[in-house]
Amino acid sequence: MSKIDLTSKEWCEVVFEGKNKEYGAYYLRQNSNKRHGIALLAVAASGLFIFFLSMLVSIVTPKTDERIVSMEVTSLSDLQEADNKPEEVLEAKPELPPPPPLKSSIKFTPPIITKSEVREEDEMKSTDEIINSNVAVSIANIQGTDEVNGKDIAELNDIIQEPVQEKPYEYVEQMPQYPGGEAEMRAFIQKNLHYPTVAMENGIQGRVFVRFVISKTGEVSEIEIIRSLDPSCDKEAIRVVKLMPKWIPGKQNGNAVSVIYTMPVVFKIL
Repeated sequence: MSKIDLTSKEWCEVVFEGKNKEYGAYYLRQNSNKRHGIALLAVAASGLFIFFLSMLVSIVTPKTDERIVSMEVTSLSDLQEADNKPEEVLEAKPELPPPPPLKSSIKFTPPIITKSEVREEDEMKSTDEIINSNVAVSIANIQGTDEVNGKDIAELNDIIQEPVQEKPYEYVEQMPQYPGGEAEMRAFIQKNLHYPTVAMENGIQGRVFVRFVISKTGEVSEIEIIRSLDPSCDKEAIRVVKLMPKWIPGKQNGNAVSVIYTMPVVFKIL
């Protein structure tokens, strides 16, 4: 069997034998080889054109180095030193009062039994010498600044050693107690509390919370209202608390201390 060339015109005649050759398909089939060749040449020419064009562009365009080199050189000596100095903090120092004028004093030298010779400045001063010198006796020789109006060192110590006020505790190991307990305290308040007429007429009733300090000796002080009911009731509650006798003071570590105590005073219309 001989080979059949599907692209030959003879094959095209065999296919369209007995058919309408005026139809466009016959014409297209007959000229297909020509069209395929032209298309192939066009594609090859386009590829070669693009290839040579890219080569031409690369040849014509000068090459540039995209890397940027910094030519600036910084010397270590040109760098500014960092300011690491700590900021000076100015503390407000309290202004101390000037020292009071003092009288002169002489050192008390106790007698020492020794065989060696005693220097004149270490000799024990006699009573006459102390009286005639009009100076006080101290543990060191002090030159006074005002012999007439100055103060002795002993008096100065009394001035310096001022009593330090202790801050009252809020909670302690052993809280303060009213003599006889809470029942006696309620009986005391009920006996001494006078219901204000204004509050009673207006039907005001409720509780007034009073806070006060019980000192280490049991006295009641620093009374204040922390929850008010009515001005007349507040005033009456403070009055009754002031009438209370001494309490049994609270204790912390076995020592009596001042304690803050809060209690309600009830106003109720029966």
